[in-house]
Amino acid sequence: MNKGELVDEIADNAGVTKKQADTILTALTETIMETVSSGDKDSLVGFGSFEARDRKARDGRNPRTGKKLKIPATKAPVFSAGKVFKEKVKG
Repeated sequence: MNKGELVDEIADNAGVTKKQADTILTALTETIMETVSSGDKDSLVGFGSFEARDRKARDGRNPRTGKKLKIPATKAPVFSAGKVFKEKVKG
């Protein structure tokens, strides 16, 4: 499902216009990105949580040349599904 299809579903389920649904979805995603990028954790009970985790520096290899290289430490966004979401997917 792409963003346009998601906006359509939100509009249908919430009984709002597509423009309102798009505004809400954009605000939600931007808020989550801002919260996580500032180092905080964002949790939606039942759905899941978003956070940034540190990744250690590590050795790697360029697959094209085979040359060894150092991959620096970084932060990566991580999503952990909540209990309700996991149960829904299991069926």
